[in-house]
Amino acid sequence: MAKVELKQPVVKEISDKIANAQSLVLVDHRGLTVAQDTELRRKLRAENVSYKVYKNTMMNFAFKGTDFEQLADLLNGPSAMAVSETDPAAPARILCEFAKTAPVLEIKGGVIEGRFYDAEGMKEIATIPPRDQLLSRLLGSMQSPVANFARVVKQIAEKKSDGSAPAPAAEEAPAAEPAAETAEA
Repeated sequence: MAKVELKQPVVKEISDKIANAQSLVLVDHRGLTVAQDTELRRKLRAENVSYKVYKNTMMNFAFKGTDFEQLADLLNGPSAMAVSETDPAAPARILCEFAKTAPVLEIKGGVIEGRFYDAEGMKEIATIPPRDQLLSRLLGSMQSPVANFARVVKQIAEKKSDGSAPAPAAEEAPAAEPAAETAEA
């Protein structure tokens, strides 16, 4: 078998992995112990991030004609790629967090949703919380005004049912009419 025929399945495997990828991060994994590498893979797998070491030439062939072609300059020395199809920030977040405990892990750069980021850019992307946390924050901020409004309406209803407060509707109607006349004049 020719060398090209042996390499084609590997290039196809990489191409299949990056076909639906939202993000891809390249790292230099030299110096990681087996225990550290196993721990890193476990953390990445828990977040549905694919992580594998490939030859740079194979990645280069697979990246041609895709958004990930921007990574060609980073394909020197040992390289591993972390790919996510669901959470674009997950690979950067996990790898940067892991690099704090294992400084030998060097983040080279990556592409997130078609845009290239260097190592420093990846560190900034890593600060973005996971999607579910962002959604819960959004819902919490949307729910707060509604909950406050509901409390006010409930307090007004309780005052009316006590009979302690007079009905404001009868008093407000005449006050609203002169304001309307002033606006027309």
